[in-house]
Amino acid sequence: MTTLPERLPLFPLKTVLFPGGVLPLRVFEARYMDMITRCMREDGSFGVCLIAAGEEVGETAVPHPVGTEARIEQWDMAQAGVLNLLTRGGRRFHILDHEVERDGLLVASVRWLDEPAAAAVPAAQGELLPLLRSIVEELGERLPPPHDFDDAAWVGARYTELLPIPLLAKQKLLELDDPIGRLEILQKYLREHGLLPKAG
Repeated sequence: MTTLPERLPLFPLKTVLFPGGVLPLRVFEARYMDMITRCMREDGSFGVCLIAAGEEVGETAVPHPVGTEARIEQWDMAQAGVLNLLTRGGRRFHILDHEVERDGLLVASVRWLDEPAAAAVPAAQGELLPLLRSIVEELGERLPPPHDFDDAAWVGARYTELLPIPLLAKQKLLELDDPIGRLEILQKYLREHGLLPKAG
């Protein structure tokens, strides 16, 4: 994997996208319409970052330094001037620097983060799987395949997206490079909130 910086347009949001995650977006601001048009024309992608300061609409927001690439899977324009997108999370990245273009679009120089090798869910965290399987089944088309219950990173990412935990906590879990460590944190949270049986 290259370590050379790449230029990536950013979409700061009040959400945290993980690799493999599904994110529906409603786009209407001119700067983002132009960005999406360019992405579709060039088969490109953009970065989704949690907002550290500012708002989603209007003045350019300040992003957290670690985000996730978003790739467009579906789109439609049922209403003039409003794009409805379905995007899926790709690679994680770290922002090295960024600038605001004349139209207000944030463009960053990013370094792609190396992902740890795929690892199975350890037996100690195996109790997480039945609950997640039932949630995914209940969500149906809102969490479309591919599903990978054998991959610790995928399981941890889906739990982090679905659980009602603070956005800053989700951001910290995104930044964590250890998928097993992420599962251990989530297992403790689920146990403390009565969603898993108490240990012992």
